[in-house]
Amino acid sequence: MPEIASHGARIAPCLWFDTEAEAAAKFYTAIFKNSRIGAVSRYTEAGHDVHGRPAGSVMVVEFELDGQKFTALNGGPLFKFNEAISLQVFCETQDEIDYFWSRLSDGGREGQCGWLKDRYGLSWQIVPAAMKDFFAGADAATVSRMMTAVMAMKKFDLAALRRAAAG
Repeated sequence: MPEIASHGARIAPCLWFDTEAEAAAKFYTAIFKNSRIGAVSRYTEAGHDVHGRPAGSVMVVEFELDGQKFTALNGGPLFKFNEAISLQVFCETQDEIDYFWSRLSDGGREGQCGWLKDRYGLSWQIVPAAMKDFFAGADAATVSRMMTAVMAMKKFDLAALRRAAAG
């Protein structure tokens, strides 16, 4: 089996920002417990004709959110986040749902069914950890009640979901 990369994880998302990589890493690490910012790399004069960034400006920020490693890259305005990828946060309680929803949506935009976009345009899903249990092995009537409840919500209401599952 191949060696795992020196940063300890085989797979780590790389998030492309215009110029906000460091600010985003600080924003995210302030929200999640057990988080930290690691190495920060800066652009040099080398390659300036390609990257166009001022020497000394932030190029890459390595950070970790609750044990998951990420890389944030200041790559310029060419690419933007969209809903084709989102980060899921599984929550055990309504307090956790409320916490992550309010923090991550601050300066961003709320969506339907537990989805939101943060101030940097990255999509998140704030999901009850029990969601899969609500649907697992459920009969058609329960699935229908659950889907009706889910589709009517922006931020998930765990008690309402439990009521819908129970009938």
